[in-house]
Amino acid sequence: MTSESKPYSGDNADGAPLPAGGPNPPRAPEPETTAAPAASAAPAGESLARDAWRRLSQNRAAMASLALLIAIILVCIAGPWFLPWGLAEVDWNAFGTGPTLENAHFLGTDANGRDLLTRVLYGGRVSLSVALVASFVSLVIGVLYGAISGYLGGRVDNLMMRFVDIMYSLPFMFLVILLMVVFGRNIFLIYAAIGAVEWLDMARIVRGQTLALKRREFIEAAHALGVRDTKIVTRHLIPNAIGPVIIYVTLTVPKVILLESFLSFLGLGVQEPLTSWGVLISEGVDMMESAPWMLLVPSFFLAATLFCLNFLGDGLRDALDPRTR
Repeated sequence: MTSESKPYSGDNADGAPLPAGGPNPPRAPEPETTAAPAASAAPAGESLARDAWRRLSQNRAAMASLALLIAIILVCIAGPWFLPWGLAEVDWNAFGTGPTLENAHFLGTDANGRDLLTRVLYGGRVSLSVALVASFVSLVIGVLYGAISGYLGGRVDNLMMRFVDIMYSLPFMFLVILLMVVFGRNIFLIYAAIGAVEWLDMARIVRGQTLALKRREFIEAAHALGVRDTKIVTRHLIPNAIGPVIIYVTLTVPKVILLESFLSFLGLGVQEPLTSWGVLISEGVDMMESAPWMLLVPSFFLAATLFCLNFLGDGLRDALDPRTR
């Protein structure tokens, strides 16, 4: 027995009429969705230098030290132009007088009647120039020497590091006295003597960074692409080791200033009519009881510069260290 098929009546099971177009009518096209606003896009990348500066600017001690250091440098460079007294000019009416507005001796005079503020600013020029030049010399020699030694490795590395050990064994004072006996006293020899010794620590630091970097993937990729060794050292290894190098340079500058001051204190530094902070401190020690300002003024400038450089070095260490991010 077969059942008769009923024609489709267009009603639901409960008898309600279906909408026009059958049980599944075509839907109206939905409006196209607009693209997401630019604000929701992924943030743009930040360079290493910009990230380091942003982190450094959040360190109040480092920024205050940087501002004070720039102020000291500008005052030492431009200050003598606005003072009425020259470096070796003598005021015959003021010998060893204290700070006074009379005759524009704002910080007093020394035992020879020369304006102390003028001599301190000229001495700052010498001390800061010695520090910057010697630090630059040690930076160039130490970075290149350490990068080449660490990259080549093997016997070349051992030979180069043994030479560094030999240089470490030579007393610094012996090297300075030897240079001055052979070439005579000259401020450029101070640059050479200090720079010829301070590059040893820089070379060891860069060598250690190079040994850690030369097995990284980007160095292996450069080898696979056939990049020359000189370009690998100068374009890949040295730029990636620049963080610790910058930090150490900020610590080398105050060390060089102290070495120059020590040499000048012993009479092996700059000679008249030039002066430096070390020479002024040496002169101030002899007049400490009768004229204490002769010791306090150059000591203040030297101590302020050293503190600024140390605080700035600590700030750069925190800003460039990826482990603190």
